[in-house]
Amino acid sequence: MSTPTTTDLGMPVSGLRSVPHLPDDADKQTKRDFTSDQEVRWCPGCGDYVILAAVQSFLPELGLKRENIVFVSGIGCSSRFPYYLDTYGMHSIHGRAPAIATGLATSRSDLSVWVVTGDGDALSIGGNHLIHALRRNVNMTILLFNNQIYGLTKGQYSPTSKVGQVTKSSPVGSVDSPFNPVSLALGAEATFVARAMESDRAELTTILKAAAEHRGTALVEIYQNCPIFNDGAFEVLKDRTQQEARIVRLRAGEAVTVGAEGERKVLVRQGSGVMKFIAEAEAASGEKGAVVVHDPALDDPSQAFQLSRLDSPEMTHVPMGIFRQVDRPTYDDLVRAQVDAAVSTAGGPATDADLTDLLLGRDTWTVG
Repeated sequence: MSTPTTTDLGMPVSGLRSVPHLPDDADKQTKRDFTSDQEVRWCPGCGDYVILAAVQSFLPELGLKRENIVFVSGIGCSSRFPYYLDTYGMHSIHGRAPAIATGLATSRSDLSVWVVTGDGDALSIGGNHLIHALRRNVNMTILLFNNQIYGLTKGQYSPTSKVGQVTKSSPVGSVDSPFNPVSLALGAEATFVARAMESDRAELTTILKAAAEHRGTALVEIYQNCPIFNDGAFEVLKDRTQQEARIVRLRAGEAVTVGAEGERKVLVRQGSGVMKFIAEAEAASGEKGAVVVHDPALDDPSQAFQLSRLDSPEMTHVPMGIFRQVDRPTYDDLVRAQVDAAVSTAGGPATDADLTDLLLGRDTWTVG
């Protein structure tokens, strides 16, 4: 039997491998280096402030040249983000940031490309652009701010608003079934999917770093409070008396648990395949099911998807952390490899004469 041939695309392991870093003798970057001179204009108490501060503080850790970092946003409160970062950026059009970022990532391998979007921008008019960026596995990091409301347009229900939620556009309660962004991303075969809370600075920073270093599309859903139109949407997860009983912290290689010491519950998979939390003492025998150990590196996204479904509108149990983190060839690396191969076969880059031949070829129609 002949040995199958493979093509080495020379794909970097890290999403930042081909992005220019600062020289070793350069001054250490600080938050100030990534803070623009623009006045930050969000409502007082908006969770966007916390996320902005976390990103500005985290970017120096990457050690990248600022001119090789670009943030692309769509439309919405979150999409003012590029103004406040001293990097390259683009405030684009509604829902189209992933499409623009795809072009940047494909044509410029030397860029660290970020998308900043909201639940309305990404999951409504931008839904198709989002799922195809995830499916293609383009080398970009997507920060999806989820406040479960349209804030910029003054309080209409969004694709993540709860059933029954009263808003300006649903005065007697929304009848729409909301998206679960993590489930959606996993269903689109995203190679990196995570969720964080804007108020948990340490966890958010850890996830941002892992997302930036991932080669492929990384989606990070960030729960973010809108104090004007949907205040307190995530209050039960921030309340210190409740959060331990509700937040399921996903840790690779560890059993999936929730609750404080003495009240801890363990997630088990029962014979039917259903996952259920049971008391830690009951789980020890294994009679009520196999203990679920989190493994974000599983190629099959089924377990990660099941974990995402633990979430509910009541937020009884809300998984936080990295759901999936796997390696797969990226769209932009593959496209560049095809271009390089075509140039090599042709003996050099295309000329103006080649372009003319293409435009005047047999597939050209003349109307007149």
